[in-house]
Amino acid sequence: MFDRNKFLDIEPYFDEKQCNEACARIKAHPEIIYAIATALFPVSDEDAYEKRKMFTGAVISRLDEVHSYDDFQKKITVGVFLPAVLSNSADKFTFSGLDKLSPDTSYLFISNHRDIVLDCALLDLALFKSGLPLCEMAIGDNLLANQLIEDIFKLNGAIIVKRDLPFREKYLETIRLSEYFVGKIESGKSIWVAQKSGRSKDGKDVTHPSIIKMLYLDRKREGVSFADVIKTCRIVPVAVSYEYDPNDISKAREEVATISKGHYEKKKNEDVFSMIRGLRLWKGNIHISFGTPLTDRAYTSAEEVAAEVDRQIHSMYRLCDTNWFSYDYVSGNEDNRDKYEGFDSQAFLSRYSHLNSEVR
Repeated sequence: MFDRNKFLDIEPYFDEKQCNEACARIKAHPEIIYAIATALFPVSDEDAYEKRKMFTGAVISRLDEVHSYDDFQKKITVGVFLPAVLSNSADKFTFSGLDKLSPDTSYLFISNHRDIVLDCALLDLALFKSGLPLCEMAIGDNLLANQLIEDIFKLNGAIIVKRDLPFREKYLETIRLSEYFVGKIESGKSIWVAQKSGRSKDGKDVTHPSIIKMLYLDRKREGVSFADVIKTCRIVPVAVSYEYDPNDISKAREEVATISKGHYEKKKNEDVFSMIRGLRLWKGNIHISFGTPLTDRAYTSAEEVAAEVDRQIHSMYRLCDTNWFSYDYVSGNEDNRDKYEGFDSQAFLSRYSHLNSEVR
């Protein structure tokens, strides 16, 4: 039996009382919703002003209908927030592979990680459009800038991952996360987690085996086999593809600094600005590919599981004209020109013309 009382500080708001109290706090500070609306519609003209008002009014009015995080996800995230994001910053949103999944089964979705908020939010949208249950999502506590932000995340199904802990506390917290993940999936709720801590800064989508090892920590103490835990979790690899990454330049700068200095120290509120850019700026075509659940054989190690997740993500990733052109450009040829016919390469290159050679 899954005991929720052990996880009250990290689980999403679950009961009606928690949700009603969180909604009341947000309604008392509508400026937080208006700030999100301003991030989505930043232009200073009458049309943007009206869109901000409509967005804020729609969210505030629907909070009265929210009594669970499932309500919030369906009525606000899928009902108001994501339509606004996509209409403002995307050409097309598509998905594939959900025909392999059952609405009566819970899964652990492991995806590549490109955007702080949208990777999982769009995965939820794909699930919703396909009539499948929505999922909880694991996020780092570094994103919880204040109580209202925490309320919004926890109303949206967020599982809080505590990051900056002393070694002993971090180990114990990892065991607790292990118990939560496996127990929650057994109880019938799906979960999303990124394939590694932090977004991919260099475009290389590689699953960290530590994510898989975490799943096994709690049940290992009970003598359950690794293979059985992996089968219980029903891991589904997911590939998230964006034609344009709103944070590509900032990620490149971070990667260059890490390579040259050995580390990168984030500025205050840098993650918040990354979230805003990810929501607001142009993404072009977006596609999410769902893979085949890892229930076909007995996996014997975290590395073996990670390799299969990577194999599926890499094979499903949808390459866009930006990818094909960039590959030819850095290779110094036009071997794949048929993949980007009509692509405005000069406009694309001008996006990076002001950067130094390492970042470009």
